Amino acid sequence: MKCDILAIGAHPDDVELGCGGTIIKLISEGKKVGIIDLTEGELGTRGTAETRAKEAKDSAEILGISVRENLKLKDGFLNNSEEYQLKVVEKIRQYKPDIVLANAIDDRHPDHAKAAKLISDACFLAGLKKIKTFDGDEPQDVWRPKHIFHYIQWKNIVPEFVIDITGFLDKKIEACLAYKTQFYNPDSNEPITPIATKDFLESLTYRAQDLGRLSGVTFAEGFTTEKLIALKNFEGIICD
Repeated sequence: MKCDILAIGAHPDDVELGCGGTIIKLISEGKKVGIIDLTEGELGTRGTAETRAKEAKDSAEILGISVRENLKLKDGFLNNSEEYQLKVVEKIRQYKPDIVLANAIDDRHPDHAKAAKLISDACFLAGLKKIKTFDGDEPQDVWRPKHIFHYIQWKNIVPEFVIDITGFLDKKIEACLAYKTQFYNPDSNEPITPIATKDFLESLTYRAQDLGRLSGVTFAEGFTTEKLIALKNFEGIICD
């Protein structure tokens, strides 16, 4: 199955937090979107690999994505090795996305920046015909995505463009809150972490609102890009 967009995250919930609104909007426009989680998030302070897997499934249903897989790489110890590159290459070639959405290029959690580089390199390598990969016994065709865009996570990275997610923020937050063990819950007895606070939950709204203010819409999500983006014309630009 070909996906128009493949969103990849180091941990379950990375994609929802970073670009969940964009994904929901793209699906509403008829695009096929898939998610690849690199790890099970097994080192997370709250919850377990098993609860994260159930939460990821629940979130996927809210998002409406076409497919979600977990590569079960080692949480906390992601690296840009040949072994990990080839695992991502196989998924790029399997789903043949035109656009890949990847982790932030710099962030509080070291896995995020490592994943950003791993995903970027794998997208390039997936286009090299002398690298052989297989889907079962069948050799895979080469494939290189047209664009890699990096969503923004904990750090306030200045975006190079934003996507208007007005009308889709509430559903994004619903998808994030499917991770019941991870985020703010005043009735939980689990340890408090930086993302399990009321302020972090509220930041999903006020950060989207601030990017919207700067770009002339109500709510937006920001991205950085690896190459200069060319516009065919000036149509579609929202900001006055």
